[in-house]
Amino acid sequence: MIGRIVIPARLASSRLPEKLLLAETGMSVLEHTYRACGAAKLPSGITIAVDHPRTQAVVEAFGGHAIMTDVDAQSGTDRIAEVAAQMPDVDVFVNVQGDEPEISGGAIDQLMQLLIANPHASVATLSTPIRTRENLLDPACVKVVCQHDGTAMYFSRSPIPHPRDWEDAMLDRVSPLFFQHIGIYAYRRDFLMGLGQLPPSPIEQTEKLEQLRFLQAGHKMVVGVIPASHRGIDTRADYEAFKARWIEKTA
Repeated sequence: MIGRIVIPARLASSRLPEKLLLAETGMSVLEHTYRACGAAKLPSGITIAVDHPRTQAVVEAFGGHAIMTDVDAQSGTDRIAEVAAQMPDVDVFVNVQGDEPEISGGAIDQLMQLLIANPHASVATLSTPIRTRENLLDPACVKVVCQHDGTAMYFSRSPIPHPRDWEDAMLDRVSPLFFQHIGIYAYRRDFLMGLGQLPPSPIEQTEKLEQLRFLQAGHKMVVGVIPASHRGIDTRADYEAFKARWIEKTA
């Protein structure tokens, strides 16, 4: 089965303007993400789905493969569907956000293996245990609950499952009770080709989580578990923290 990583790279960003082009480490955030993805062994290659000539020029300058996509695309998944339409020989597309410079190649390989091993699923994604109440209550930390077979039941910005009677010990269980969703996906080609026929979902629009559109339409999503999540960059503080880790790592 042939797989390919696609990095949706939208130039505009609200909380940290043009964050993918920040290059205070000597490389742009987008190039860091591209090089981190290169550690994965299963995908056949990497494509960056851009929406602006400036981003395309940056990608080409570091030797990456860029495809221009619709500037008005509703989501990263829609951009990946545009790329998939141009790559008929690829079976699985892995969606890695461009602001994930510390993503693990092993996590990408695990994700691809998960989708290959679950032929009933249209989409695979990852999660990690939540061990602090701060994260559990944080709406920016998206939660997921699953069936016994690992298939997603629901995603939410609210704490799920919601404890009727709280005990701190709930966070320390050997078999975790709470899981954070990690926004990396693997999609089958057929799913992406039918994406345009999926209407907006009321729960998707309420929670502002596009994966709920997939669930409400009846698509199966299988969820793997990794020990810890990689850190994305949403704010200036996130970028400064990444810079400090990079400087320490390369010193």
